Amino acid sequence: MHVGIAGGGLLGRLLAWRLAAAGHRVSVFDTALGPEPVPRSQAPEPYVPTAAGFTAAGMLSPLAELDNAEPAVAALGWRSLALWRGITAGLPGNPGFASRGSLLVAHRADLGAAQRVLDRLQAATATPEWRLASPAEGVQPLDAAALRALEPAVQGPSHAWLLSGEGQIDTVAALRALYAGTEGAAWHWGMQVLAVQGGARGGTLHLADGRVLAFDAVVDVRGVGAKPALPVRGVRGEVIWLHCPDHGLTRPARLLHPRHRVYVVPRSAQDVLVGASEIESEDRSPVSLRTATELMAAAHSVVPALAEARILKLDVNLRPALPDNAPHTEHGERLLRINGLFRHGWLLAPALVDAALRHNGWADGGLASESIAACGRQEPATA
Repeated sequence: MHVGIAGGGLLGRLLAWRLAAAGHRVSVFDTALGPEPVPRSQAPEPYVPTAAGFTAAGMLSPLAELDNAEPAVAALGWRSLALWRGITAGLPGNPGFASRGSLLVAHRADLGAAQRVLDRLQAATATPEWRLASPAEGVQPLDAAALRALEPAVQGPSHAWLLSGEGQIDTVAALRALYAGTEGAAWHWGMQVLAVQGGARGGTLHLADGRVLAFDAVVDVRGVGAKPALPVRGVRGEVIWLHCPDHGLTRPARLLHPRHRVYVVPRSAQDVLVGASEIESEDRSPVSLRTATELMAAAHSVVPALAEARILKLDVNLRPALPDNAPHTEHGERLLRINGLFRHGWLLAPALVDAALRHNGWADGGLASESIAACGRQEPATA
């Protein structure tokens, strides 16, 4: 089977990797000019966006996300955590997967706001269904001595809680590894797909250059680029990369604050990512002064060693969200669409991809390839 994939971000690369491993022929099309990330602050004009997955922090936090997501999202997250372990083990290089848990932290003055978040988490995890799907430890309060023993770099907050079983992944390294590890795929960069259509005889990708390419099956994972086929909107997110040798942080720390969410995520022994704003806007202009100062001040209040950190880059991208802020999977005739992962892309993508491929029988070489010569004026894809 020859599958045409519109979108070369996280979902597109995961699908290409899985489909190629199952013996299918895969062609991927994306508007980005290449497979590598280009931070907004370093990009030439006119700006051509790269995958939103590059900008994400890569926190795999099913429990913490219950603050603003339904239990079904968290259940998919636990499934994805298990899948990530196997996926990263089969990829080249080091995709930076770890499951040492994560921290919630709060300053003394913000304990009331933190307690409201904890109450929501505890209410959501009180059901038998949740207990079956998640680690038994749940949210564990840490006193000062326990916090110092676990994360000595975290010195500012007065209150802390450990969320066992949660994880993290290096988003840039993982996207590079998925690209490098997908054998035999044809990648077409700088190619905008205007429409994706399925049918009884196969599917088509309609390109901005006027060509219509035919495939045995097609997949639409264009994120914000899927308009108008889906009522998707972009939600602006901004992050800051810091260089701080020997910062000492070993797991993600999420600061519970009355006005905004701030997380500090170690990417290596030298680098830390701080994010993220969440603004209802499709503006892709560079990071604002307000966001930069708020994020950096909050990060410094959690890890004082960041005072001497150097700013490597500031980045911005758009998270694809649907009206209900929930993920959407559509199965049509020789057509698959996945979109609306919003702020949960890395948390949900493996589980959604696995479920979709199994539903369509594509995971193990299903849907035998057929001739596409009978597709009229459409061009059979040669790549």
